[in-house]
Amino acid sequence: MTSDDLSAAAAGSWTLGDLTVNRIGFGAMRLPQLGRAFEPGAVPGDRDRAVGVLRRSVELGVNHIDTAAFYFSALRSANELINRALSPYRDDIVIATKVGPGRDPSGEWLDHAGPGQLRGQVEENLRQLGRDHLDLVNLRVLGTAPVAERFGVLAELREAGLIRHLGLSNVTPEQLAEAREIAPVVCVQNMYGIGVRPDQDAFVRHCGEQGIAFVPFFSIAAAGKEGGTTGEESPEVLAVAEAHGASPAQVRLAWTLHRGPHVLAIPGTGNPAHLEANVAAGALRLSEEGLALLEGVHRAGEASGEE
Repeated sequence: MTSDDLSAAAAGSWTLGDLTVNRIGFGAMRLPQLGRAFEPGAVPGDRDRAVGVLRRSVELGVNHIDTAAFYFSALRSANELINRALSPYRDDIVIATKVGPGRDPSGEWLDHAGPGQLRGQVEENLRQLGRDHLDLVNLRVLGTAPVAERFGVLAELREAGLIRHLGLSNVTPEQLAEAREIAPVVCVQNMYGIGVRPDQDAFVRHCGEQGIAFVPFFSIAAAGKEGGTTGEESPEVLAVAEAHGASPAQVRLAWTLHRGPHVLAIPGTGNPAHLEANVAAGALRLSEEGLALLEGVHRAGEASGEE
């Protein structure tokens, strides 16, 4: 496949409410800085390069971009970069953002965001992105506390026209059920990947049965999380990659997409070559033998209790 043939549409599409997106999207978390995301003193990423990556992603058919107001470094903000790169926005571009526990302007993490703070976070995302409404807002949740009051605030903002669709991030099936009693939920964002949170398998299937998108984060980075890939890879993933002429990261993305037509990928990068490789993974069809090998790696994560 040449770069001219690349298209995010090769992975197929899914509908978030009334918004159709290609299943290969783009995560903006890593755009503002080099190295580990959110690390104090991280070197800001190159602005022009980040803008170029965002514009190239859209050229390649990516129309689902995941961001948050707390994705920032000392000099860069993911939302500001998105605004600069893509505004005025095409009608088919869907920007998903998150509110809830995040970081304050100094970069310190906050472990709670009450109902009174959520409207301010929504308005901050609107300001930074230069939008009059947000396509999709995910309520980020820490722990297993009830979500009804906080989700109810977002439901009110949806009724007021500031938000088009609602989702949830880092939640349990019980919290999803609670939120759905208040307003429709179009997606769930949870950590998931090969060998990462295999206990989520049933939840992934449940979301599909309910017509809800499941959007894994850290599906490539796995245990590396915000730091990205660790450079260590299992022999099974390496073998499948070699058999398909692909990279381990592409195999991980392809496996994720194989979990169901409702599963969306949002790999993030500030590297143009990595962007093209991620998009190309949407056209990768893993063999039955390869899938069996990867399932063994995934189940091993369950046995070890890895999360």
